[in-house]
Amino acid sequence: MATADEVRARLAQVSAPDGRPVTETGVLSDILVSNGKVYMSITVDAGEAKAWEPVRAAVERTVRGTPGITSALVALTAERKGGAAPAGGTSTQPVRVSGQGGHSHEGHSHAGHSHAGHAHAGHSHPQPPADPQKESSGLPGVGAIIAVASGKGGVGKSTLAANLALGLAATGLKVGLLDADIYGPSVPRLMGLRGKPEVNGRMIQPMQAFGLKVMSIGFLVDEETPMIWRGPMVMSAISQLLKEVNWAPLDILVVDMPPGTGDAQLTMAQQVPLAGAVIVSTPQDLALIDARRGIAMFQKVNVPVLGIVENMSYFMCPHCGGRSDVFGHGGARHEAQRFGVPFLGEVPLHLSIRETSDAGRPITATAPDSHEAQIYRGIANSVREALAGRRNAARPAPRIVMEG
Repeated sequence: MATADEVRARLAQVSAPDGRPVTETGVLSDILVSNGKVYMSITVDAGEAKAWEPVRAAVERTVRGTPGITSALVALTAERKGGAAPAGGTSTQPVRVSGQGGHSHEGHSHAGHSHAGHAHAGHSHPQPPADPQKESSGLPGVGAIIAVASGKGGVGKSTLAANLALGLAATGLKVGLLDADIYGPSVPRLMGLRGKPEVNGRMIQPMQAFGLKVMSIGFLVDEETPMIWRGPMVMSAISQLLKEVNWAPLDILVVDMPPGTGDAQLTMAQQVPLAGAVIVSTPQDLALIDARRGIAMFQKVNVPVLGIVENMSYFMCPHCGGRSDVFGHGGARHEAQRFGVPFLGEVPLHLSIRETSDAGRPITATAPDSHEAQIYRGIANSVREALAGRRNAARPAPRIVMEG
């Protein structure tokens, strides 16, 4: 297997626009090599982007030609120097990115993907399927795609996503779980999965756990490896996890999003027509402020908010059975009413949820009759009903024809 140093050594033969070896220009990012795949970026000034695109292509070809490398993703990021920066520094504003199969526009980036074979949000379909889960998602053989998101980290979003996917599968649907939390992938631990997925040609075969198809960047890098990636790299990685994984056939793909309202969320909204988003928050005011931003962001990009879940809603003492509202209570329900979106339910802060999650045995799969599992299943049923309601609302009203 090739190493990052071996790849960098081969790149010395690629010339920059000024004739120097590209490795001596200071524009290359760290090179990540994982399971025969290479991820890297080139960062230049916006005024030089056009001249550097052939170099990016040459870098990508050279990397692919390295023995032991099966594929490469090289993103070109151009930055425009801003106005005066504090303390005499230089401020930069990302304005352009291009990469494998990608295209770019000033001020609006789409990295590492092509439009062929998928539809964007807002496109109409002349003959929509009857079932809400069979709605075209832009991924062949996949029905609806739903995002599980939060305005901030630490609110239990990944645990909710895993148990939501299992709850949907318990209703008889074919469900996949995509861990798109590039900076902090936790689904491998949650689902008790280890090892590397198989690759057939250009397509990655997802792992399997508890009846779900599962994919995560965590399968490709070591658990303790820090993911120090620029926004374009994050977008490109998510694009590959969506389009280069053999998801089909699925009724629903649940996507565990990174926290926040940045590149990853915009990439999902741009690349596939999301059927909806589930927002996860804890009850306290600080978390709810960020949840509001998440709701507003999805609404601005025309992604329906299927509902809000209040996680860690209350604490149940394992000794006395008493209840304590550690983080307050009812804040997420209030926000749902304020924004006019469904409130999907309250998940308690309970020892059994933490223990089963840490052990890679999610409670909805391993203790389906428990009170906590029933809560997750209730949320899953509400999400399915919200999808059905959205689908039914889109149907035209019946025509009344008077015959005389």
